[in-house]
Amino acid sequence: MKLTKEQIQEIKSQQLQSNSTKRVTVPELEKILYEAVPALDHGFVRVVDYMGDDTSIVQSARVSYGKGTKQVSTDSGLIKYLMRHWHSTPFEMCEIKYHVKLPIFIARQWIRHRTANVNEYSARYSILDKEFYLPTSENLAAQSKSNRQGRGEVLEGNQAKQVLELLRKDAERTYANYETMLNERYDGSTINENNKGLARELARMNLTLNTYTQWYWKTDLLNLMNFLRLRADHHAQYEIRVYADIMLDTLKRWVPITYDAFMDYRVGGTEVSAKGKIIIQKLIKGENISMEDSGLSKREWNELMEAFDLKDKLI
Repeated sequence: MKLTKEQIQEIKSQQLQSNSTKRVTVPELEKILYEAVPALDHGFVRVVDYMGDDTSIVQSARVSYGKGTKQVSTDSGLIKYLMRHWHSTPFEMCEIKYHVKLPIFIARQWIRHRTANVNEYSARYSILDKEFYLPTSENLAAQSKSNRQGRGEVLEGNQAKQVLELLRKDAERTYANYETMLNERYDGSTINENNKGLARELARMNLTLNTYTQWYWKTDLLNLMNFLRLRADHHAQYEIRVYADIMLDTLKRWVPITYDAFMDYRVGGTEVSAKGKIIIQKLIKGENISMEDSGLSKREWNELMEAFDLKDKLI
C-alpha cells in the first residue's frame, strides 16, 4: 500500500484532532478512524466519518413502534427482532463514510450498488497514480467451467508467469503512453517542451482496468449490510471480497450488536422457499422425498440440500 505524502500528513493531522462533541461516539471505531487499512497490493480502506451507533437504531425503532416495544427487554433483543423480521428503516438512521483506494475494474463492479453517495478521483482534473493491481499467483485462476462469472482451477507454472508478465507489461506500456499523450510524467516533469499535452479527459481512456482509483463512499447502515451480504460472501470475486472483509471489521467495531445479528440472520442464515419449507418438514418427520417429487429445479434442490448439509445424507 502506498500513500502520498499529502495523504500521510492528512491522516496524522486528523488523528491528532481532539474535539468535544455531544454526539454519540464509538470508542472501538474511534481507534481506527482515518487509519488506512491495506487492501490488495496498493489499495486501502479508511473510515473517515460516521453517525450513530447501536443505540441510535433502538431509539429510532422505539419512536416508530411506540409502546409496542415494551415486550423487548433489551437493545440486543430489539435489534435481533428488527433483523429477524426484515424491519429496515431503523438501520437507515446510522451512516458511515469510507475513503477507498481500489482497482478500476473493482470500482466498476462496486458502483452497481446504487445506494451510496460517491465522489471519485477525477482523471479529468488530475493524473492517476502509476499503480496497478497484479494478482498473487494463488489468485490467478482459469475461467470456471460451471460458473460464467467465476474462477476455476489456479493457473500454474509457465502459464501463470506468462499471464502475470502480460498484465504487468500491458499496464506499464499503456501508462507510459498515457504520460506521452499528456506530455507529462507521473512526477510532474514535462516530457517534451515543444509538444502540447493531450487533454487529461482524453488521455485516460487507454489505461488498463487494473489501474488504481480512489473515492469517498458514504452510505447508511442498512445499505452497507446489503453490500456486505453480497460482497463478503464466498461466491463474490476475491478482490472485492478483500475490501468487504475489512469493512466487516469496521461494522463490528461500530455497531457490535447489529453486527452479531447481521452475521446470524443474514450472513449465517438461509432463505427457504415455500416448497423448500415443505420438503424440510417432511424430512423432519422421516418421510422420503426425491428431487423429482419435490417440485424444485435441480439447482434449487442442490442449494437446499447444501444449505442444510443434507446432500450426502439422502439416499
